[in-house]
Amino acid sequence: MIWIAIGIIIAALVMDLIIGDPRWIPHPVIGMGKVISRLERIIRSTYVEPKSLKKAGILLPVVVVGGSFLLTWIIITCLYNIHPWIAWSAEAIFIATTIAVKGLKDAGMEVFRHLREGDLPAARQALGMIVGRDTAHLDEPEIVRGTVETVAENIVDAIISPLFYALIGGAPLAMAYRAVNTLDSMVGYKNDKYMNLGWASARLDDIANYIPARLTALLLIMCSWLLRLDYIRAARTIRRDARLHPSPNSGFPESAVAGALGIRLGGENVYHGVASFRAYMGEATRALEAKDIMTTARLMVTVSVLFIVIGSLILWSIGGTLWVY
Repeated sequence: MIWIAIGIIIAALVMDLIIGDPRWIPHPVIGMGKVISRLERIIRSTYVEPKSLKKAGILLPVVVVGGSFLLTWIIITCLYNIHPWIAWSAEAIFIATTIAVKGLKDAGMEVFRHLREGDLPAARQALGMIVGRDTAHLDEPEIVRGTVETVAENIVDAIISPLFYALIGGAPLAMAYRAVNTLDSMVGYKNDKYMNLGWASARLDDIANYIPARLTALLLIMCSWLLRLDYIRAARTIRRDARLHPSPNSGFPESAVAGALGIRLGGENVYHGVASFRAYMGEATRALEAKDIMTTARLMVTVSVLFIVIGSLILWSIGGTLWVY
């Protein structure tokens, strides 16, 4: 079973690297989003008072995360009863939908291509597709900063975390993690609308990413060495700056990338016309350049492959997994 599990994980990563997320194939996250929106309407129509709404907020992760795990487990189990090869193929496909190496790389490189061509309006528009901040008036260094920060941060959410849970519990646990992350992106905001309803979802996302974020930081140091970047500064920057980020997890990959590239991330961002300052990470040893996006993308892909290699070796050494079908 151990070699089958490792083969499924490798197949999922290769599948994502080659195919990505074709738009013509229904994506599980879309289904999760519809379920979350429907549950939100039901909860808000039933619970009005802040205290009751806060208690009801626990229902979202219980139903959505638990339901995602259970549904995936049932599908895989039923397919095993038909033929193991069908189940293994389905499991690889399910896991591939939880990661986004190609999608993240393509999004970053699209911004890079526009900057290389000198087309700032197109670069701003491409960046606006992957960040929440206002991009209409950003200059080239700020466009680069926004892209590098987004790619670095999402190494955890879109790659290492789902692969981490896939290695532990196969497609069901990977899909459960994707449900956690989708919940956080939809209701995990600290504003008046979601402060009560989304607190449990946001907290669960922080917990789910806690270990993967720190593993990602270690992997980024190793990959910085492999790619002949400044791995010593990366380690030093993580130790000094990682906890300055408002997120308990996002600061680890961002500070690692900032140190490895010798750049400074963070600063003022504008969201819907309102300025917000984020703590600086790294040292500005030089000006931000478009090529920093390409280097960050290389780091991301290298980290993904290295994680699979190390994870597979660990599974092989312990001689088993928690996959139960």
